[in-house]
Order: sequence, then structure tokens, then C-alpha cells
Amino acid sequence: MAHASSSPDPRADRFVDVDGMSIRYRRSGTGPPLLLLHGTTSSLDHFDGLVDRLGHDHDLTRLDLPGFGVTGPHPRRDYRIGSYVEVVSRFLDEVGIERCAVLGNSLGGNIAWNLALDLPEQISALVVVNATGYPEKELPTGMALARKPWVRPVLRRVMPRGAVEKNLRAAVGVGCTIVDDAMVDRVHRHWSRPGNRGAFVDLVNTDQIDRTGDLTRIAVPTLVLGSASIPSRFARDIPGAVEVIHPDAGHLLPEEQPDWVAHHVAAFLAERGITG
Repeated sequence: MAHASSSPDPRADRFVDVDGMSIRYRRSGTGPPLLLLHGTTSSLDHFDGLVDRLGHDHDLTRLDLPGFGVTGPHPRRDYRIGSYVEVVSRFLDEVGIERCAVLGNSLGGNIAWNLALDLPEQISALVVVNATGYPEKELPTGMALARKPWVRPVLRRVMPRGAVEKNLRAAVGVGCTIVDDAMVDRVHRHWSRPGNRGAFVDLVNTDQIDRTGDLTRIAVPTLVLGSASIPSRFARDIPGAVEVIHPDAGHLLPEEQPDWVAHHVAAFLAERGITG
């Protein structure tokens, strides 16, 4: 079976209607399909570095998840992980991807491992990068504030650029220099799009089901990429998972260390025959 060949321009926006939303996505590269899922308050731009490094061997698809980027809020304000899984599955159907590997960072990692649990027939391999999903004892400052009743209405109306910069700097490793004016402007611009501030508040205040007890049922090949400063239990709980830890990076590994992430992802998929 021939591998798919998609648009040669990795920066070309496309749109597809799914569940009442016009979802922005980009698709480029040649080879077996690899889906990239970003984290909270991020966008598909998070993966620019990986696209440059993995596009020679993979058909790469990345999207703005509901509530973020250009896609914007979910029409029913439904930010349960299960809802994200359903939207991503329908998205794959709409763009003609029957089966793919999936890589997710943070929230995207949470969605990715839930996809592997619920729709294993669609997922050939799983890569979780500083993924979420375990009950958190302590939330990041911005999320903790968004749970306070007196703060929620304020955050729905305004998100200061300075607060965005502070959150980004807190999310990267010590000494990391990727948080520049262009990055802050991009994230602040997307965060400030109509409905996105409210979507962030809604997401943070959505009660999520703890499914980490089901991680032992994941049967697809799994790579766990993490940072030494962010403890993870995924490699312990997912059978046969391979774990690689970066000693210095923070939460945003695909942007902070694209060479390192791309190297380990490419090697992992190639060893399992998922390569161009």
C-alpha cells in the first residue's frame, strides 16, 4: 500500500467542518501518517520544529484543538477529554486518515492516550510528551487562578500579555531562550481570539474522569518522552512503554528541544516499521 503524500507547504492552513466547528489544520510531508496534538492555550504552531524535522518520513497532520488557536471554542462548551477524543476521531475521518501514529504534548498527550484506549483500531503507535491525565496535586498558577470564582469572569474578558509571557517562561526549562516576543505575541493573539479566553476557563473548570487506572489496557507501541523536572508515571503504567527523559527541558519539549524529540520519535517509529 502506497503511503500518503500531502501538501508540500507545511505552513498552509486548511479547514474542515467537524461537530459545528471549522477546525484549522495543516498537513504536509510524505510517509505513514503521524498526528500531532498540542496542549492547553497552545496551537498547531507548537509543532513547527517537528514538522521541519519529521516531514521527510511522515505524513504530518496537526490541528488547533477546540477552544484554542483559530478553531475557537466548542459550540456546546464541552471540554471533557472524551469529547476531544470524539472530535479528533471525526476529524481523522473527515481528512481521510484511517490509521495513524499520534503524538501529544500536555493536554494533547492526555487526548492521545485516551484515543489509544478507546480507538485502538485508529492508532498505530502512541507518543506522550509530558502528558496530563493523572489527578494533579498542584495546578499551574494560571489554571489555579481560573478555578477561583472571583477570577473566572475577569479571565473571560481579558488576558494580559504580561501574564501570557509569565506563564510561558514558567513552562520552559531553566535557561531556555525560546520565549521571545514573537512566541508571546502568537500565544497572546490566539488566546485573545473570540471565545478562547472563555474556553480556557471552561476547560480548567471541567471535571475530568480519572482513567489512569485503564492505562494498563493500552496495547499499541508507546513512547513516553518527559522532562526530569516533571515526574511521570506513564512508563510504569503502560505495558511495554519505552521512556526517555530530557535532563534540562521544561513542559514544552517539542518547542524547546525539537531535535531531541524528533530524533527519539523517528527512531521509535522506525524500529516498529512505521516509517517512509
